[in-house]
This record gives sequence, structure tokens and C-alpha cells, in this order.
Amino acid sequence: MRAAVYTQFGPPEVIQVRTLARPAPRADEIRVRVCATTVTAACGLMRRGDTLMARVVLGLLGPRKRFQIAGIEFAGTVDRVGSSVTEWQVGERVFGFAGFNVGTYAEYHCLRASASIAHMPDGLSFEEAASLVDGPTTALHFLRDLAHVRPGERVLIIGASGSVGGAAVQVARSLGAEVTGVCSTANIELVQDLGAQAVVDYTCADFTQLGRTYDVIFDAVTKSTFSQVKPCLAPGGRYLPTVARLRDYVLMGWTKHFGRRRVICGMSTEKRELLGVVKAMLKRGELRPVIDRRYPLDHIVQAHRYVDTGRKRGNVVIAMTERADP
Repeated sequence: MRAAVYTQFGPPEVIQVRTLARPAPRADEIRVRVCATTVTAACGLMRRGDTLMARVVLGLLGPRKRFQIAGIEFAGTVDRVGSSVTEWQVGERVFGFAGFNVGTYAEYHCLRASASIAHMPDGLSFEEAASLVDGPTTALHFLRDLAHVRPGERVLIIGASGSVGGAAVQVARSLGAEVTGVCSTANIELVQDLGAQAVVDYTCADFTQLGRTYDVIFDAVTKSTFSQVKPCLAPGGRYLPTVARLRDYVLMGWTKHFGRRRVICGMSTEKRELLGVVKAMLKRGELRPVIDRRYPLDHIVQAHRYVDTGRKRGNVVIAMTERADP
């Protein structure tokens, strides 16, 4: 099989497409023929080995072998099933989240049958399904499960045009919130189309200087700090950074017991239930895929370069058999 591999931390050029042996599923695993995956900001963070906390997990001097094929979300077909697997059948179309069992930058990937996998929603392409995994489930985890957003609350989404931020706009609206998105001039129309009632163009205005307050501030790109946004939080307000730093965890413990505004951190690697919610939202018309660019596996370095610019709109998809966008 062909796979995108990196054996050292660094820029996109450390990734190489190689031919490897197909993995064989264990008794409790399935093997998925990956038809589409994505390049996310998190994939870039892993490739660079950003932050000391990340390197403790990934490897201090270079990626451990289990992390050398990246990729965390996928859509494809079940290719083989282990001897003890009964809930999945060969040929079924599935999408899901690999979590710490990374490796979806390959044509075949093995996962436990109990992993964060679901049958693909009807009417979607593999590329669309792959784009609806990490963003919507992350937004649901933060806004529904951690912040407990209620109807009528005011929610500000920083980075509202990205894969997580764009999904967060849609999730917050489905929860009944009044949504304000923060993005650049070029993405105002997209963010409005996704459901934001108000948009702050960060190239022209600083939302912290506008005199508005919010019940929830969700930073989908981790560009802010609690001290910066605290004046914009209403009493009882919650600040949620997607990628928490050490100081955020310290502040989470402190603000849980002191003060009227809280920092809330957390991540979810178990997304099976959340994928069911994503499918229900799609069926109700509350969620739609947003794909910026498609690349074939051979152009994955270019895809990483583009994501590293920080200017992607929605998702960047790796289509295993399709041509790149011009």
C-alpha cells in the first residue's frame, strides 16, 4: 500500500510517500480501505512536534514509529474483519476518527471494531464524510458537553471559517445560541452562510475592544488567552481553547473555585456517540460539509504547506484516487 510517512519533525517536506506492506487486522479489529482523509491544523502540529507536551506523547527527538503515518479522520470501506468481529461487514461504507491510533494517511488502516467509527451518512461522498468527523465532533464536545451551551446564550467563535470553527458555528446555532464569528474579510460570507448572526472582521476590528460580552468564547484556533478575553465574558461566562496550554489547565482549576468566569479545557478521543449526533444533524439540515481544497496523496506535502498558511476555509481533503485542485 502507499502511505505518507515522516520520520523526523519539521516542515511539510519531511513527509514522503512510500510503499509499505498492508497491515493485517487483529481478531478484534477491522481494516478500512481509506478513500479520503484530511489535513488538519492538528496534523501540522504533530508533524512539527509543537510544544513539549506534544513531544512527550509523540516522541522527544522524532516521532515514535506508531506516529510516523499521520492522519486522524477518514472515510472508506471495510476491507477485512478480524475473527471475533461481528458488528461490521466487508464492503460497508464507514467514516470515523482514529484518535491516537493515527495512520489514515495510508490506503489501508486497522482500527478496533469498538473505535470511533460509524456507517457513512447517505448521500455523501467519501471526501465529504471525511470532512465531517473531527470538526463537528470537536465542536460538539466543547460546546455541548463542556460548555453546556443553552438556547439564547451568546457564543463567540474565534477562527469561525476553519474546519473546527465552521462546524462550531453550525453546532452553536443548532443548540439555539446567538452566534458571532471572528474571521478575515475574505471569509465573512462563508461564516454568515454557516449561520452566524454577526461577524467580526479581525483585520478591521478587535472584538475585545467592541464593548460586547458573551456567555461562551470558543477559540477554535487557540490564538487568544483568558486574560485577553476575560473582559468580554459575561458573569458565569466560559472560555474554551481547543488546544489547551499548561497555563490553561492551571486556570481551569483556579477558576472552577474562584471568580465568576471559567476556563474549561478538555479533549475527546471517543467520538462514536458524537458521530451519531453528526449524522442526525445532517439529516435535520443543521450541518453541511465545507471543503476548501482536494489533493491526491502524492501532493500531501502541498496540502500541508497550504494548511500551514492558516488560511484554509473549512477542510483540506486528501482524496486517495482523485486529481488535485488546479
